[in-house]
Amino acid sequence: MKYIYEDMQKNPVDFGEMDNSFFLIGLLNQFVNRFQVAGDRFFKDISWKQCFVLICIRFFENPPTLKELSELMGSSHQNIKQMLLKLERAGYIEFIPDESDKRKRRIVLTEKTHRFTEEHDAPSSAFMEQLFQNVERENLEITVKTIMKLDEQLKRMKV
Repeated sequence: MKYIYEDMQKNPVDFGEMDNSFFLIGLLNQFVNRFQVAGDRFFKDISWKQCFVLICIRFFENPPTLKELSELMGSSHQNIKQMLLKLERAGYIEFIPDESDKRKRRIVLTEKTHRFTEEHDAPSSAFMEQLFQNVERENLEITVKTIMKLDEQLKRMKV
């Protein structure tokens, strides 16, 4: 399959007969970069990546540890810790000692995060609705399943 990236008017890019698997990985990276730029513009006080950290914390039934959060996000402890420290300084999260193991610290969301969430939930939903307006539900489901399979395989590979 031949791909031609036509958005670059002065200097078109021709991906030739690139294998779909290679093209998909490049496309995912490109999309993530564009989405991050859009998210950084959307949120005034924090970056999209910091917002994603807050979203991931909300998925846990109980306040997560750094290790648990890093595993869910698929990122290094060091990267997540740096973002958490910035969020802590800005008042979005707090670290509390684990009740059963005082060496562990759990991450809790603050009232500031709850206000941030309330303020941004409706506009975020509208943004996502607009983003996916031309994507058929079947295609979205197939894409999610495909990316989940790739993620599972990558975890098994332990590269």
